[in-house]
Amino acid sequence: MLKPWKKISSQPVGDFRIFTIRSDRAISPRTQREHDFYVIDCVNWVNVLALTPDRQLVMIEQYRHGSNTVELEIPGGMMDAADASPVAAALRELREETGYEGADPQIIGQIFPNPAIMSNVCFTVLVENCHCRHPIQFDHGEDLITRLVPVTDFPQLVAAGKIQHSLVVVALYYFELWQRGAKKG
Repeated sequence: MLKPWKKISSQPVGDFRIFTIRSDRAISPRTQREHDFYVIDCVNWVNVLALTPDRQLVMIEQYRHGSNTVELEIPGGMMDAADASPVAAALRELREETGYEGADPQIIGQIFPNPAIMSNVCFTVLVENCHCRHPIQFDHGEDLITRLVPVTDFPQLVAAGKIQHSLVVVALYYFELWQRGAKKG
């Protein structure tokens, strides 16, 4: 059976506003040798699958600095300290980024974005019966365009490379499982 590595020390390396980096020293349970690892600590994230009554997903187009591309994504972002739960964060992000709100929010999935180097969790929250009811409230670093995409279109959009954000693809897969009854909140 595979055993966890024993962490023997940890020290901060850098603070970069939206994440910190630490250096951990751990002992391999197989070899008993010490190794250094770097871990990115971020707050948890949420992704929102907002479904309209006519079975469209509320999506956004957003420029991403890491890939230098405009991406078709679902609303989402970092959980704030004031957010009572992932559901509360999802409802806040949905309203801020798109002006939409809905009913029956539920967590339909959670995933480690990159467990090799990151410590956080990304929650997928489904919100049904969504309608645009509010003005958008972008963060200072956001420029977004809201798009309504028929649910039936997302598999082709992923296959064609029109949706390339890995966490959005995972959220869409959770949605597919939810639709089949294989994954309930």
